[in-house]
Amino acid sequence: MTDPVFEITKSATFDAAHYLPAGPKREYQRLHGHSFQVEATVRGPMSEPVGWVADLGALEAALKQVAGELDHGLLNERPGLESPTLERLCQHFAERLQQDFPGLARITVSRPTIGERCAMEVVKRA
Repeated sequence: MTDPVFEITKSATFDAAHYLPAGPKREYQRLHGHSFQVEATVRGPMSEPVGWVADLGALEAALKQVAGELDHGLLNERPGLESPTLERLCQHFAERLQQDFPGLARITVSRPTIGERCAMEVVKRA
């Protein structure tokens, strides 16, 4: 029998303003804000001696730190987020978390109040 593979997920929220400079509609180009939720999923086997995939507390703290850096700010001012789409936000979180969580498997960023969500499968670094 093979060892089971588990997924653990933590989430955080932040509120931020943005605009899409090259947005196809004027409403996207105008400054506006959203409430965001981000989820980070780590995948892997259970490791001993604790019996977990990764420390959920450490994952929560790291995720909240990155979300906190964006909270109540203008996303366009952050390097790499000059056109802050959900896709680029996923990349931003993955880049910030992957080093400390090598089992990082997925990042999901959503705007729950308007029913939008983007998920990114994280490709393992060589």
